[in-house]
Amino acid sequence: MRHPSPVLVVVAHGSRDARHAATVHALVERVRRMRPGLRVETGFLDFNVPSVPAVLGSLAAEGVRDVVVLPLLLTRAFHAKADIPAVLREAPPRLRIRQAEVLGPSPLLIGALERRLYEAGLDPAEKSSTGLVLASAGSTDPEASAVIADIAREWRHTGWCAVRPAFASASLPRTEDAVRELRALGCARVAVAPYVLAPGFLPDRIARGAAEARADVLAEVLGPAPEVARVLLERYDAARRPALTALGA
Repeated sequence: MRHPSPVLVVVAHGSRDARHAATVHALVERVRRMRPGLRVETGFLDFNVPSVPAVLGSLAAEGVRDVVVLPLLLTRAFHAKADIPAVLREAPPRLRIRQAEVLGPSPLLIGALERRLYEAGLDPAEKSSTGLVLASAGSTDPEASAVIADIAREWRHTGWCAVRPAFASASLPRTEDAVRELRALGCARVAVAPYVLAPGFLPDRIARGAAEARADVLAEVLGPAPEVARVLLERYDAARRPALTALGA
């Protein structure tokens, strides 16, 4: 007996910047194209509509039973640990909800970051002489900051001159300081890779820091990259697998 796939509810932070929601919706549309037949809904924690409670309430009213909630986040920080679980505790009791893991870290995301750098004009032949700034939004959660530092450390071993983490808020160094540090190390070029999903206030701060320190290359945000959509589906599948096993699927 076949059972319907759980509905995927993608939970984004939300922003006053209209580019944020537009990018989230573009990513969700890519996910739908990659997996026809999977129902995917989008809810926002703040600023944008529909809210997560509204989406969950609507699904319950339709008679949906199984839902996978996926935080559209790159690190497991406060929103994934506290905000989203708090919202889910208030969800209609008829819903069986599983919270998927956040998107990062993943080799697919690193691949997307490199592709964005090459799209921005970096010559792959210059990789070994290029210093790289991995610029994230930043978090007050030490676990999230440690993850960014770990990614930068591992990425260094893939052929870059050097890789340094940077943060747009909460932690140091800032993007401009990391660019200057790489210059001082003797890297011939410095590129900035924003490790963020959508445009907004903090990504704009990353861009200003890159411009202030005269970075040679500034990549676009990850956005609706196919690699991001693939990671999203991987996280969905991992979250739904225990339920499928229990059903004998």
